[in-house]
Amino acid sequence: MVRTERGTARGVAAPAGVFAVVALAAAGLLGAWQAGTPIPPEVIQLTQFGPALGVAAVALLWPRTAREVLSGSIGRGDRVGVAGVALPATAPLIIVLCVGAYGLLTGDPRFTAPGALSSPFALIVVAQFIGACAEEIGWRCLLQPLLRRRIGPLTASVVVGVLWGAWHVPVFGLGPAYAAAFLLATVSMSVVMGLAMERVRAHRLLLTGGFHTLINLGLLLFMDEEAGAVAPVALFGVACLLAALLWVWRAPVRIHVR
Repeated sequence: MVRTERGTARGVAAPAGVFAVVALAAAGLLGAWQAGTPIPPEVIQLTQFGPALGVAAVALLWPRTAREVLSGSIGRGDRVGVAGVALPATAPLIIVLCVGAYGLLTGDPRFTAPGALSSPFALIVVAQFIGACAEEIGWRCLLQPLLRRRIGPLTASVVVGVLWGAWHVPVFGLGPAYAAAFLLATVSMSVVMGLAMERVRAHRLLLTGGFHTLINLGLLLFMDEEAGAVAPVALFGVACLLAALLWVWRAPVRIHVR
């Protein structure tokens, strides 16, 4: 059942606004708090729990709305289906495209062996998955289906991607070119996840959290996009865009409309 009628769309703006404000404010506070803790950012960034707190705020103020959107009732596809398999497969495709292009450009495909990291890799994998799910329960499991009550899936995915990118406030201190490339990546990944979630009705958090985790681990091992250099994040953005275009091309015609 797709609930896009005018009556159900009236309650979209307030919950979405509260979610965005709480997610941003909580991420800032958690980031400041982490600076005083021994938790390494490569293991987990506490800012990732900002969206989860945004979900908690919406659930407290609008419990029925939160239950409806978190239940996955917006989707029209199978419980998992082909999209549920293709989504995690897209993450390594993005990393391969990005790393391959970077290697051709620089002649030095960067790779950090898991054993060379400052923390045990198994701990990083688990922590990254927890952090990714803390983000995705907000962006893709709450905000995406919430916006779907008013706008089409492709437009909703782009809006969520812009907000998701803007939520990463520190990237805007690395220059306009870096910020633009980063936003290209977040919007493109949001389109990939948004179109995939349009076609599944179950395990949305596990699927999007898994995709997010694979991307983060791939960047951790193969790239250095957080060092401030524009080339790695630009190549990452282009790789994400190519993946998004593939998903849009393969999407059913109805995906492009409300």
